Amino acid sequence: MRAAIMEQHGGPEVVRIADVPTPEPGPGEVRVRVRASALNHLDLWVLKGLPGLPPSFPHVSGCDVAGVVESLGEGVEGWEIGERVLINPTLSCGECEWCAHGEDSLCDHFAIIGEHRWGGLAEYIVVPARNLHRIPDHLSFEEAAAIPLVFATAWRMLMTQAAIRPGEIVLILGAGGGVNSAAIQIARAAGCRVWATTSSDEKMERARALGAEFVVNYRENEQWAKEIWQRSGKKGVHVVVDNVGQATWSDSIRLLRKGGRLVTVGATTGPKGETDIRYVFWRQLKIIGSTMSSRGEFLDLMRLVEMGVLKPVIDRILPLDRIQEALTILDRGEQFGKIVIRIPE
Repeated sequence: MRAAIMEQHGGPEVVRIADVPTPEPGPGEVRVRVRASALNHLDLWVLKGLPGLPPSFPHVSGCDVAGVVESLGEGVEGWEIGERVLINPTLSCGECEWCAHGEDSLCDHFAIIGEHRWGGLAEYIVVPARNLHRIPDHLSFEEAAAIPLVFATAWRMLMTQAAIRPGEIVLILGAGGGVNSAAIQIARAAGCRVWATTSSDEKMERARALGAEFVVNYRENEQWAKEIWQRSGKKGVHVVVDNVGQATWSDSIRLLRKGGRLVTVGATTGPKGETDIRYVFWRQLKIIGSTMSSRGEFLDLMRLVEMGVLKPVIDRILPLDRIQEALTILDRGEQFGKIVIRIPE
């Protein structure tokens, strides 16, 4: 099969298209003919090298996958050849104490498709049958591929970890990212007021179209944090979604009102944010981490996708042969929403 492989760490230039052996499904597994795979910042982190993640080359990334069931492993029931499916990228053992409590993303053997095992930037992928979810009829393969990781991550981050409530102000830093464009929709669906920052006038308009009522262009306005503070009546916001990390962390903490929550699933500008501890104890703030989702949370968000309440946001669709270009665009942050790679039949 053809796949986008990396044989060393580096930038987009080290990824190349090559012929590799087609994987065979084992017991309880399914082989899917990939039709589309969406990119995430995680693909860039894997490409550049993650601390604590030993390199295993060659590697095929791609966490978000949609395609057609092509082959069934031994013991697989409930699925038929030819069914349209998307893949939940969270892998868990189902046996440890965390899994017993339904906390798949805290599993002792937690893994992510595309990070810890080969992903979907290839013509075929083999995954556990329990990770499959049928694609709603109204979605294309490209739209389906733009859903799993970002919506699952945003759902757990906001609904479970931050426990957002109707009427709260949720500030989302960097509205153009895949997770954050999903977060805008989820917060609005939960009855929250959504404020956001982004890097261009075009992205401001797209954020508003998704439901953000107030958006600041942080590149044109270096005093963006002050403007948000003033708009809140100098009280602050209830929740800040900060996946930017080091560059915005101290501002995020200062912008929280008493009892506010800062929730994060990433740190694109660096992992070492400055924290003024006095704000934390005096305002009784909560700093909350989040990663991926449980299977139950994934099912909850997919119900809203099926109802059309949550919708994938696609910036552009490119063929597999242009994977280096796609990764470069993502690395520069030029997209709003998801970049999807189409895998030809």
